[in-house]
Amino acid sequence: MFEKLLSIDLSNNQFMQTIINSNSILTILLIVGVIACKTFLLKRVNKKAKTNKRLKINIVNNGITILMLIGIFNIWAVEFHKFAISIAAFIVAIVIATREFIQCFIGFLYIVSSRPFRIGDWIQVGESYGEVHSVDWAKLSLLEVNIDAYEYTGKTLYVPNSKLVTSSIKNLNFLKRYVMHHFTITRDGSVNPFIFLDKLYLKAYEYCEDFNDVAIRYNQLIENRLDVNIAGPEPHIQVATSDIGDTQLIFTIFCPTERAMEIEQSLTADFMNFWFEQHQRQNNTTVNTDTE
Repeated sequence: MFEKLLSIDLSNNQFMQTIINSNSILTILLIVGVIACKTFLLKRVNKKAKTNKRLKINIVNNGITILMLIGIFNIWAVEFHKFAISIAAFIVAIVIATREFIQCFIGFLYIVSSRPFRIGDWIQVGESYGEVHSVDWAKLSLLEVNIDAYEYTGKTLYVPNSKLVTSSIKNLNFLKRYVMHHFTITRDGSVNPFIFLDKLYLKAYEYCEDFNDVAIRYNQLIENRLDVNIAGPEPHIQVATSDIGDTQLIFTIFCPTERAMEIEQSLTADFMNFWFEQHQRQNNTTVNTDTE
């Protein structure tokens, strides 16, 4: 039986010749085989990978896509060549019609070659903020982040790769874990904030005490990585005035991202208590003076 199988001349086998000479059948077989390999690899990654799972899945998806495109191009190379010759007169119109796709592919090559960010980084593209979820040849997927509250909005942004070539890309670096949080409190000028400024500093140090050691190490790590000096990790409070003469207190707190809004609310509550206490004292002093 085995000898009979070996004696079969595939060159004279009409069925095999049909498969070999049919680009459509070869393309279908290629796509089925690639999808099967992709499914197998993704299952292996989901089962075996314990760290950087999303990054590995993204690499598998992009690698399989590139291999599929190369295989299809090789199968249809002759037809593509004939087709290109036949439409030489319309090449300009085709380029104009597909320029967005070409720009997307160029943007993908730019991202792959320059690596301005990695999967999981927080970045800003134009006016959009988000965490990098995945990248393919056509688009960048971002999990939208409300940068004012440092929390996910639940929305997914799909940014065409063509926009990455024409827009600035800001890697927000350490904002995912620690943030240099700035906020301003504005009140009228009836109370001198320097009277209770030391109390506010004590409150700020109190709220930052439990993570102060980690903040110092993280601050030094960031400075070494970026080769720049950044503010912190000690809290800083600056007193200023607005354009219309109101008093402003500008707070700068280096803290864990998930604690930023909590600390802001606590310091705002403390400021309001100190401000109203001082305002009440001034009013009582004025009343007593008028009575005398």
